[in-house]
Amino acid sequence: MRAGAYGPDPAGQRVALAFSTSQAVRHDGRAGGYRNEVLSLRLHAAVGSCAVEPGALGPAALDDCVGATVAELLGHPLLPVRIAALDAYLMHTRPHTPEHGAHAVTLPSGSSLERSRARARAVVDLLPETGADRVLVVGVVNSLLERLRERGTGYVPCDLKGGRTEWGEAVRTDSLAELEHCDAVLASGMTLGNGTFQPLLDHAAATGKPLVMFAQTGSAVLPRLLGAGITAVSAEPYPFFWLDGGPGVIHRYGGPDARPGVTHRDGGPR
Repeated sequence: MRAGAYGPDPAGQRVALAFSTSQAVRHDGRAGGYRNEVLSLRLHAAVGSCAVEPGALGPAALDDCVGATVAELLGHPLLPVRIAALDAYLMHTRPHTPEHGAHAVTLPSGSSLERSRARARAVVDLLPETGADRVLVVGVVNSLLERLRERGTGYVPCDLKGGRTEWGEAVRTDSLAELEHCDAVLASGMTLGNGTFQPLLDHAAATGKPLVMFAQTGSAVLPRLLGAGITAVSAEPYPFFWLDGGPGVIHRYGGPDARPGVTHRDGGPR
C-alpha cells in the first residue's frame, strides 16, 4: 500500500474524523450478553474500523487520528489504529463492489436477534458444504454456533475471553492448540486487531484448510488475502447490523458466490 499498489500515496490521504462506537447486547431469550467497542476512521466517503476490547482505547487515540495522514497512522504504536487506517484506505480505494469481487447480501429488518441470525446464515453458508465436519470458531458468536448446529456441523468454540456458549459448552482460549484437530476455520476480523490472525492464515495456507472470515474489523482488508490462505469473507463495513433494526447489507467474497476463473483486479481468485 505504501508503494502505491492500491492507489494514491497514503501520505497524501488525511483522516478527517475518528470515533468510537460502544455497544452492550443481550438478545431476548439468550442467557448471556456481550459488549463491543469499535474504533472507526473516516477517509473521504469511506469508513474503516477495528474492534477493541471495551475500555482499552483511550481518548488520546482519537485525538492522534484526527487530521493525521494514513501513512502516519500506519506507524501508530496501537495495532487497532493501524488496522483501522488500513481499512479506511482500502474502503476508499477498493470499495465493496462487484468490480472488486463483492456479492451483496441483504439483511432484513427486524429485532437484534433476527438480524443476528440472518447474518449468521450468510456467514456460515460460506463454509464448504462437505469436508468441514469440525470447524474451529475463533471469536464466539452464539448465532453462528446456532447456525452450525442447524447444519449438523461440529465445532470448537474459541475466544480469548473464555466462558461458556449458550449451550453450556466450554469456550477454549488457545486457538492455535485446536487448529490441528479441525477441518476448517471460521474466524472473526477481530483477530486482525488483537494480533492473533497471522497464525490462522499461515496454517490455512500451509494445509489448504478452508479459512472463512466474518469481518466488521478490516472488512476491506481481508478480501485482499483471498487465495493467500483465506477462502471466503463476509465483509460488513460500518454501520454494522446491530446499530439499528432496518434493512442492511453485507458483502460476501468467495464461497458459493465465487465464479470459477474470475479474479480480483488485485490478482487473487474471486
